[in-house]
Amino acid sequence: MLTRRVIVCLDVDHGRVVKGVSFLGMRDVGNPVELAGRYEAEGADEIIYLDISASAEGRRTLLDVVRRTAERLFIPLTVGGGINSVSDIEAALRAGADKVSVNTAAVREPGLLAAAAARFGSQCVVLSIDARVERGATDVADVAGREVELRSPEPTPPLYREAGAFAVYTHGGRVASGLGAVEWARTGSEAGAGEILITSIDRDGRRDGYDTDLTRTVVNAVQVPVIASGGAGEAAHFRDAFLVAGADAALAAGIFHDGITTVRDVKQFLADAGVCVRPVRETA
Repeated sequence: MLTRRVIVCLDVDHGRVVKGVSFLGMRDVGNPVELAGRYEAEGADEIIYLDISASAEGRRTLLDVVRRTAERLFIPLTVGGGINSVSDIEAALRAGADKVSVNTAAVREPGLLAAAAARFGSQCVVLSIDARVERGATDVADVAGREVELRSPEPTPPLYREAGAFAVYTHGGRVASGLGAVEWARTGSEAGAGEILITSIDRDGRRDGYDTDLTRTVVNAVQVPVIASGGAGEAAHFRDAFLVAGADAALAAGIFHDGITTVRDVKQFLADAGVCVRPVRETA
C-alpha cells in the first residue's frame, strides 16, 4: 500500500517564516530553522522551504537559511523560490536540499526542467504550480496584458481558453502566465519534473479544504507523484486530499504554525481513517 506523506511548508520572507491568505497579508510566525526541527520531531515526512519573495524581487534564494535548516534535519528538505538556472539548483542541493522546487523560471524557460533532470535526476526536480480559477477569462486575449513573456520551444505552451479553467500564476501568485494548470503539469512532468506541487491560490490560507477537483485532475493527468497544497484546515482535509483527490502527499502550513493541530494528530487521524502513513517516532 502506498504510504502517503504529510509535508509542512515554511514560506520564508527575508529569513523569517510567514503566512498569509491567498498569498497576501503575510504575518511573521517564526524562525525557519527552529520550526523545521519542531515539525520533524512531530512526525513530518518532509519540509518544503519556499522563499516566497525571491522571484518577485529578482534575487536568489537565501542559501544560508537552507544550509542551517538542512544541518539539523533527518527528513527530506525541498527548496524553492529564486531558482532560475541549473547553477541555482546545484547551489541549493550543495547547501543541503534534497529536492528543488521550480515555478516561475520553468514557465519562463521550460527547458530548465529537462536540463535539471539530465544533470541531477528527475527525483530532485519538483515543478511547483500556483493555480487559480480564471472566472472571467474566455480566451487568451482577456489576460494578455497580464501574461509573462514565454520563451519556449514548439509547440506553443497550452493556454486556457474558457472561464472556470485553472490558470497558472507566477512570481508568487502575482502574474498570470497564460498557461493552463493541468496541461502545464503534464508538459512539465514529461519534460523531466519528478513531482508536481499543485497549490490552489483561491484556497490558500482559508482553511476550508484542498481543491480536490484541481488536485484530482492533475493526478489523473500525470505519471509522477502529486502534492496537494492550499486550504488545509483540519485533519479531514488531508484525508480528502488522499482518498478523494488521490494525492501522494498533502502540504500545510498555517494550521501547524498556529497550533490548531499537530502533525502527530493529523497522522493519527489518517491512520484511523485507513490511510497508510509513516508512524510518528516516539520521543523520550
